[in-house]
Amino acid sequence: MSDFLTRLLRPNIARLRPYSSARSEFKGQASIFLDANENPFDNGLNRYPDPLQWPLKQQIATWKDVLPEQIFLGNGSDEAIDLLVRMFCNPGQDRIITLPPTYGMYEVSADIAGVEVLHIPLSRDFQPDVDAILNAADERTKLLFLCSPNNPTGNAFDIDKITALIRHFPGIVVVDEAYSDFSRQESILSRIKQHENLVVLQTFSKACGMAGIRLGMAFAQAPMIGWFNKIKPPYNINILTQQAAMNALRQPEIWEEQLSTILRERDHLIHALSQMPITEHIFPTAANFVLVRVGDPDGLYRFLVQTGIIVRNRSSVILCEGCLRITIGTPDENSQLIQSLQQYAAL
Repeated sequence: MSDFLTRLLRPNIARLRPYSSARSEFKGQASIFLDANENPFDNGLNRYPDPLQWPLKQQIATWKDVLPEQIFLGNGSDEAIDLLVRMFCNPGQDRIITLPPTYGMYEVSADIAGVEVLHIPLSRDFQPDVDAILNAADERTKLLFLCSPNNPTGNAFDIDKITALIRHFPGIVVVDEAYSDFSRQESILSRIKQHENLVVLQTFSKACGMAGIRLGMAFAQAPMIGWFNKIKPPYNINILTQQAAMNALRQPEIWEEQLSTILRERDHLIHALSQMPITEHIFPTAANFVLVRVGDPDGLYRFLVQTGIIVRNRSSVILCEGCLRITIGTPDENSQLIQSLQQYAAL
């Protein structure tokens, strides 16, 4: 284990003897399995799943140009976030840094673990304040969460700012790229080869259209992934999820076509919003949603609910005052949304 990880890991985690499951102890081939107290009658689901999901990881490794040993698969990205907090942060002693407005689960995971959260808000143009972050970091600051493209603002962070933080932050930098497939900016994923303090999160939920299977990916150097595997539940990814993900990776043309449609529809919606008198500002987006400031966000939200359309009211969130967040739907859904917005504007 590197000196860097030794310094950052919680002492009890560094001493941990992980649970040894039947499927992790015997890795070979056999015709009769009587080691895991399973129901012996085959129905396709009576056996425990591969605890480390190797066939799926091999497919992802080819897709993402990484090694299988550099991949952790979790029950959504939320599991990886939770494990990172438990892995590195001593309750009541250490802390994490988040950059509001941002994804709320970073703070929720820290709160559950009894870990302090230091908020350093984004700038008015929704970019990280690198100097403020580095000045606030000390030996107790174990994790920095960067969501890029950011939720709920939609913009990608400046790549030079991300790079500076990876190089100079004293702890682990977690770059959450859940929406990176919708961005023209290059993923930071290739940087894991050079930086042992970098963890990149991605997901099957967004561009792949598989939010229902709850499959998140964390990428890092192999020693870091090894610690994820030591503290995760033994069978955290079920057989059905693994099968669904492998099937999707065999048919990339399906979700690649859907991605192209979403990007076209995003441009279409932005253009339509720009023509409406109710629109005060449309923020730049690199995601599958648009953050838009309107004159009466609460009134517009209620009107859309009455027409059967649900968007997200973000007007109470710091730096998002007066804003609604609108996910890009199908062409028909977007047409209905635009028609409803035009009806509201005509009132």
